[in-house]
Amino acid sequence: MASELLTETFEEHRPLLTGVAYRMLGRFADAEDVVQDAWLRWSAADRGDVREPRAYLVRVATRLALDRLRQLSARRETYVGPWLPEPVATGGAALVAGATDTAPAAPDVAERAVLTDTVSFAVLVVLESLSPAERAVFVLREAFGFPYEEIAAALERSEPAVRQLASRARKHVAERRPRYDTDPVEARAVTERFLAAASGGDLNGLLCLLAPDARLVGDSGGKSKAPLRIIEGGDKVARFLAAVGTDQLPDMEVRIVEANGAPTVLVLSAGAPDLVLQLGLVEGRVACVYLVRNPDKLGGMTDSAAHRL
Repeated sequence: MASELLTETFEEHRPLLTGVAYRMLGRFADAEDVVQDAWLRWSAADRGDVREPRAYLVRVATRLALDRLRQLSARRETYVGPWLPEPVATGGAALVAGATDTAPAAPDVAERAVLTDTVSFAVLVVLESLSPAERAVFVLREAFGFPYEEIAAALERSEPAVRQLASRARKHVAERRPRYDTDPVEARAVTERFLAAASGGDLNGLLCLLAPDARLVGDSGGKSKAPLRIIEGGDKVARFLAAVGTDQLPDMEVRIVEANGAPTVLVLSAGAPDLVLQLGLVEGRVACVYLVRNPDKLGGMTDSAAHRL
């Protein structure tokens, strides 16, 4: 295969590989590393062994992601404070591009909903509790619709074993994932009201928006200011946010953007991402506040990172 065609073929499948790796690893930077390693394998592969480029590349990326996931699992045991996935700026085309080899101009609504769901904070947090093999099967089957035969080849397991892994993973996710509201218009409206109340130190406004059993999960990795334990209870969450919401950062800018398929508050300091906040809603009230402030996890919120899942 000529060099130009080799590169063109890989770039055609890059969004798919990035989407698979990110959902498996929960970190955009790690997903990019996996895709880069996949490129090295692809460029050095014996072309006679590659009958179907898409299947070959997914197989390579999945195995590389599995290896990295096992390494990361050991590191996360010593992670300081709660762990959250790395937020990634997304858009309509971004989510669909991972499902097929090209991004269609008019994506199927149901397909987009599935892809949005599998990249959400709520699902990615639950996926952390799966075994590496279960996570790989869930991502390939539920997010991207790969047939069991191809998944079995990618994981070097029998098809019955893969079906069993898929069944266990689906059951686990169904039992543990929060049932958050998914209406983007309502989510945007609540996010705007929440931001106004928090930035104004409006305790009563926050209490009206928060569910009584609301919780706040902060991820700083011990590298910046954020709660090192989950804050439980709407009253405690409201008081915490009212106290810190009025803090000013140098050259601060606040935006509402789309990240992981949902409206998200992005706070920049001197032009660089400093904080990401996203809400989980149940019946129109805030059930969970996700707060990411680990500087190592904010690279996916730059303008150049958008539209890549």
